[in-house]
Amino acid sequence: MRYDPSRPAGRLLLTPEDKEAPARARRLGQLGLAEHPDPALDAYADHLAELTGTPYAMVNFIDENRQFFAGLHLSDVARPVVKADGTTPVLGRELARDHGFCPHVVVRRKALVLEDVCDYPRFAGNPVVDEFGIRSYLGAPLIDSTGMVLGTVCVVDVEPRPWGRPGLETIKSTAADLVARLERREADGLPLL
Repeated sequence: MRYDPSRPAGRLLLTPEDKEAPARARRLGQLGLAEHPDPALDAYADHLAELTGTPYAMVNFIDENRQFFAGLHLSDVARPVVKADGTTPVLGRELARDHGFCPHVVVRRKALVLEDVCDYPRFAGNPVVDEFGIRSYLGAPLIDSTGMVLGTVCVVDVEPRPWGRPGLETIKSTAADLVARLERREADGLPLL
């Protein structure tokens, strides 16, 4: 875990140490992922958002320094957060590695369910809570046949959500399906979707 002393008191930022990050970056490069948006992965994120009824869905690949949303669904109905200085942050394709919850999923190598992030001190202080108004998270790792965690599939909402077992099963099966599609694409060049 890393501690960021520049954060205000009471707002600790604990990011898990990720010893596999260099190997993951090489593997993502071999697969041609994590550098450019992928229309097929955007469509996959759209499908995941529709399936879960969430305003945000991502296919997220994580390297040593950043997260890259190769697949991204952003809803027009998600209410923008207006910061004290009057600006409204915009969620783009990249996010710092110490923002969000996906780095925890990658290091844990298992799904993470946060029905209300504010119920968990480790996660309530994460910058995405204040910057983007994120209140709930559901994510699962993308573990390929080599055992490498490539990244995550995740959905987030600006309201607390009772994901329950159905949500957990949905995100886990979605992750397994996507890994199978990525590996088929690698093996024989088939389109992702």
